[in-house]
Amino acid sequence: MLEIAADGRTWLLSGPTSSYALRLTEDDTLLHLHWGPRIALADAEALAALPAPPYRPFESPLDGREEYPVEGGPRFVRPALSVRTEERRGTEWTFEAFEADGDELRLRFTDAGLRITLHHRMRGDVVERWVTIANDGPTPAELLRADSATWTLPEREGWHLSHLHGRWAAESRLVRSELTYGEKVIGSRRGHTGHQYLPWVALDTDATEESGEVYGCALAWSGTWRIAVAQLPDARVQITGGAGYDDSGLLLLAPGETYTTPVFAGLWSDGGHGGASRIWHAYQRAHVIPDADRDRPVLYNSWEATEFDISEEQQGALARRAAAIGVELFVVDDGWFGARTSDRAGLGDWRPNPDRFPSGLKPLADYVHALGMQFGIWVEPEMVNPDSDLYRAHPDWVQYQPGRKRTEFRNQLVLNLAREDVQEYLWEQLDALLTSAPIDYVKWDFNRCFTDAGWPGEPYPQRLWVDHVRAFHSLLDRLRAAHPHVAFESCSGGGGRIDLGVMSRTDQVWTSDNTDPLDRLTIQHGFSQIHPARVMAAWVTDSPNVMLNGRVSSLRFRFVSAMAGVLGVGGDLARWTEEQLAEAGDWVALYKEIRPVVQRGDLYRLRPPTGGLSAVQYVLGDETVVLAWLQAQHYGEPVAPLRLRGLDPAATYECRETGELHRGAVLLHHGLRPALRGDLDATVIRLRRR
Repeated sequence: MLEIAADGRTWLLSGPTSSYALRLTEDDTLLHLHWGPRIALADAEALAALPAPPYRPFESPLDGREEYPVEGGPRFVRPALSVRTEERRGTEWTFEAFEADGDELRLRFTDAGLRITLHHRMRGDVVERWVTIANDGPTPAELLRADSATWTLPEREGWHLSHLHGRWAAESRLVRSELTYGEKVIGSRRGHTGHQYLPWVALDTDATEESGEVYGCALAWSGTWRIAVAQLPDARVQITGGAGYDDSGLLLLAPGETYTTPVFAGLWSDGGHGGASRIWHAYQRAHVIPDADRDRPVLYNSWEATEFDISEEQQGALARRAAAIGVELFVVDDGWFGARTSDRAGLGDWRPNPDRFPSGLKPLADYVHALGMQFGIWVEPEMVNPDSDLYRAHPDWVQYQPGRKRTEFRNQLVLNLAREDVQEYLWEQLDALLTSAPIDYVKWDFNRCFTDAGWPGEPYPQRLWVDHVRAFHSLLDRLRAAHPHVAFESCSGGGGRIDLGVMSRTDQVWTSDNTDPLDRLTIQHGFSQIHPARVMAAWVTDSPNVMLNGRVSSLRFRFVSAMAGVLGVGGDLARWTEEQLAEAGDWVALYKEIRPVVQRGDLYRLRPPTGGLSAVQYVLGDETVVLAWLQAQHYGEPVAPLRLRGLDPAATYECRETGELHRGAVLLHHGLRPALRGDLDATVIRLRRR
C-alpha cells in the first residue's frame, strides 16, 4: 500500500507488518524517515517534522539521512550515483515530479540533461528499489557508478552483520560478526555472481533464529556486483549496492539512451532470522520465481554415471533404470554435442554429435517420454573452446585484450555476449535446438570467470561487464517466451550464479557441485537464509564420494539430505544393486508425497548443522514435515527432542509414521524426539493436523 501526504512530499509504503517512509524537503533533499514496524501516515509526517540534527564541525548534515546520496555537494558517504560529462562530475539534481502507479512510487529528478527516477515498490513486506537514468542532453554522460539503492538503518548499538561466503564446492557458508566502524565490502569482480559471496546481507542487534528485529537486503544482478555496509561516525548504518565492483566506469550513455539498474530488495522482520527468511521465501515464490506454484519434478542427471563417454543406447539404458525408481525428468549432461569427447573441444557447436546421436536428440527424447519422463539437456552457451567450429570461424567473438595472451580456464574462453552478432548466433542455435526435439528442461551452465574482459574496437569497452549480463537475461527471456514449456536451471560450476535476477528467469538453481550429503547440510543451511527450497536442486550421488572427500554415507542419509530441496539423483544407476534401486524407489515415492510441503511450505530451521542433531521443518496448511540428521553421537548420549514451530498450540497432530497423537502445545514447548541412532543417520517425520 502506498500513501501520500497532503502536501505531496511525504510518502509511506506499507506491507502486512512493516512500513517504509521518505520525505522531500523544500530544498529538494530526499530524506529517509523510517524503515521498520508498520506505522500510519500521520506518524511519518511527525517524523518529517522533527528538527534536523545540530551542526557539528567537519560533518555533513546530509550524511546518514539521505535516501539516495549522490556525488557532489556537502556529502562524504559513499555515493550511490557518480556521473561524469564533458563539463563536470557529480550531481546537483532538482525535483521534477512524483508518480504513483498502483503500489509503485516514482520520484523524478533532473540535472543538466539527465533524468533520474527513483523507484520504490512494496511487495508483501519486501521493498523493491531501483533507479532509471536517461540522458536527454546533447552530449554523452558516463555513469561511473549507478547503484540501485542506499538503505538506512535506525540508530542502534551493537549491530551484527550476516552474509554468505565460500568457494567452489563450499558455497553459501553463513557467517555472523560484529559490525565495526568503517565499511565492510563484499562482491564479485568475476563477471558473474560468484561462488565467494551471494549478494545478500542481514543486520541485527540481538536477534535469534525466531525472535528479534532483522534487516535484510538482496541484489537482483547476475554479473559483477558490490554491496558496501558502512557504520558511519554517528553510529548510523547504511547499505549501498548495485551492479559493478569499482567506480572505473559502468556505462557511457549516448544522447537518448537509458539505463535501468537491477532491483535491490530489502525487508524488515521482527521474527528473527527465521522470520526474515520466510518473508524472503514467500516474496520469491509470489513475485520472482516463474511458475512457483508448480512443484519441480524429481530429476536424474547422467553426468556422474558417464561423464563424456555417452551414447544414445547407453543413455536409454540409464533412462529405463531412472524411470523404474520413479524419476520424472531425465537429463543428458555434457558430451552430447559437437566434438565434445572431453572438455577440450566442442563448446559453441550446439548440434548433436552425429556419431553418438545419428538422428539427433529426438529419438532419445521420444524414448524418455515413452517411459513417462520429461527430457532435458545441458548447455553452456556463453563459452567456447578454441577447438570448435565456432571459434575457428569467429575468433574475434571472445572477450580478449589485444596483444595479450587469451587466458583459458577449463580449456575455454568467454564469448562476448555484449556483441549483437553473438547474441543472434546463440538465439538461432538454441532456438533451433529446442525446436528440433521435444526438450522440456535446460541446465544452463557457466564454468569460468571473466579474465580478459576486453572488446577491441569498441569505443567504451567497459560496457561489456553490464551488457553481457543484460544480454544473458534478455536471451533467457526470449527463449522462455518462444518455448514456454521448457524449464531452465541456472548453474555456474555449482552455486556461482545464484541471485534474484537469474532466479526470476529460471525454475531452479544448482546449489553446489558438492553432493556430499553431510557437506550439503551446511551449504543448504546458508542457502535457506535467503532462497526457498522450491529452487534448491539437490542430488543423491554415489558413496563413497570419490569426487571430493571419499566419505561413506548410507542411501538413507543421502536421500534425506537431498529431500530438503528439489530432489535429484546423480549416481551411476547402472552400478546400483537391486536392493539399492528398490530402496531408492521408496525414497522417491516418499518425496513425492511430501514435495508440496517441502517446496511450497514455510521453512523453520529447528537446529543448525553444527554437529550432533540438526533439523528443518516445513509447514503448509495442516501438513508438517520434519527432516532430521544425526551427524555424530557419543555412546549413551540421548537425541535431544526437537521443538517444532508454526503449529496451532490448541490442535492435535497425528504422526503419520507411528499413528501417535500429539498436542500442538507439547510439540511447541517440549518437542518431538526423532528415532535416530549412530553416526550419519537421518529421518523424515510427517505430521497432519486432525
